[in-house]
Amino acid sequence: MYEAKMIAATGLHNQQRRLDTIAHNVANVNTVAFKNSRLDFKDALYTAGITPARARTPEGNQQKGHGVMTAGITKDFVMGSLQTTDRQLDFAIEGEGFFALRNATGETIYTRNGSFNLSVEEGGDGDVGESGVYIVNGNGYYVLDTNGNRIMVPAFTESISVRSDGNITFKAGGEELPGEDEDPIILGLYTFRNLMGLLSIGDSNYAESVASDVAVPAEGASIRQGVLEMSNVSLADEMTRMIRTQRAFSLASRALTTADEMEGIANNMRR
Repeated sequence: MYEAKMIAATGLHNQQRRLDTIAHNVANVNTVAFKNSRLDFKDALYTAGITPARARTPEGNQQKGHGVMTAGITKDFVMGSLQTTDRQLDFAIEGEGFFALRNATGETIYTRNGSFNLSVEEGGDGDVGESGVYIVNGNGYYVLDTNGNRIMVPAFTESISVRSDGNITFKAGGEELPGEDEDPIILGLYTFRNLMGLLSIGDSNYAESVASDVAVPAEGASIRQGVLEMSNVSLADEMTRMIRTQRAFSLASRALTTADEMEGIANNMRR
């Protein structure tokens, strides 16, 4: 009976983790570029019975399972719905790809949240802190171009436009800045061989890992200006998962209660 309790407890524990994942999805239903997560299960370790040499038939199979385990949390990178903002520093990616950002520690991270702003840097030495106006995200992380450099906005810029291929044009008084002889600045878009291997680091940002492989230019992705990608969470799907999780939790709880009652009967037996 003791093993029955432990097996039922694994069900309770992992269904609680599944509910935590669902709650996280529902809480971020309005978060820009948030990606839905799903908790997957697998059966736990099996042990052989007293006659492991017998054929694997219904009569001879003595293997016994020990409950359920978490197989992993899978991210769904399907594109969310697009919301028009008509703001010139809001961008959405159509297709597979991520914007590249340089965080406060100088590391490169990736995001699909294209809600950007301008940051004025005054004084300082070296790359970080150099005087100028740069495009940054809501946390102040620098947005990078295709060469991995910060994007500096030329002085006197009045408007910024970005083509679908990421080519950025700065204008003042209807004229393009800088001059036509300057190299074009292109907003960097990157992707990975295995998106499921990316590490979620919060704020809809991701870091590459050994499993994801290194970032490569995103082919076929396009950029839409004045638009934001919203969360891809489906409340109908999450409510369905919540009901299934509640039922599974209830059944595991009932199994635990039954095992406890049977053990109580055995303990109270008299000769």
